[in-house]
Amino acid sequence: MGVAQRFLLLAALALLCAPAAEAAVPKPTIVQKPIPFPAKRKSETAAYAKRHYGIDSYRLKDPHVIVEHVTVTSTFSAVFNTFAPDRPDVELHELPGLCSHFVIDRDGTIYQLAPLGIMCRHTVGLNYTAFGIEHVGMSDDDVMHDGRQMAASLRLTRWLRCRYSIGVGNVIGHSESLSSKYHREDVARLRTQTHGDWTHTHMESYRARLADRGACE
Repeated sequence: MGVAQRFLLLAALALLCAPAAEAAVPKPTIVQKPIPFPAKRKSETAAYAKRHYGIDSYRLKDPHVIVEHVTVTSTFSAVFNTFAPDRPDVELHELPGLCSHFVIDRDGTIYQLAPLGIMCRHTVGLNYTAFGIEHVGMSDDDVMHDGRQMAASLRLTRWLRCRYSIGVGNVIGHSESLSSKYHREDVARLRTQTHGDWTHTHMESYRARLADRGACE
């Protein structure tokens, strides 16, 4: 068998072995809008992970959770300008700066701000194992009643959870972070720290709508 034939055979085998979920669930349209993530920010992320989780790496490996957030801003640019600078956050005063993997705008546009293999600071106790999805708006009630934004959110979350085999029950709101079985925090003063966005009531409705979209197979 020649080199060309072997290459074609390997390519065919790769397609056959590809995860069924990824083939069955289409990837939504995603606009790349990366925030700066140079070596300095990666080093700060690794140091953060070491302090909080005992992990000496800036990489997000084997994710188990998707956390839904609300930006409490009226525009995408406002949240992008918060995440892009690498400066201590106003609440916990830590480095690296805050970030989330995705932001969904009011018109349903999905922006990706960070690679999926990089840890982002968006949820205390879960950053080591969670993707963060921000929704532009002032409250989760705003988002729940915005048809275009919700449709985009469900498309993105379904694709992510199916790609990484994350169960519907591990799609949570920020306010539910403390009840996640994956929550861990080595800094004692932050072990009960959380936020109020995406209440349990709204997330119950969100998860039901996500489940209605169908299984991953």
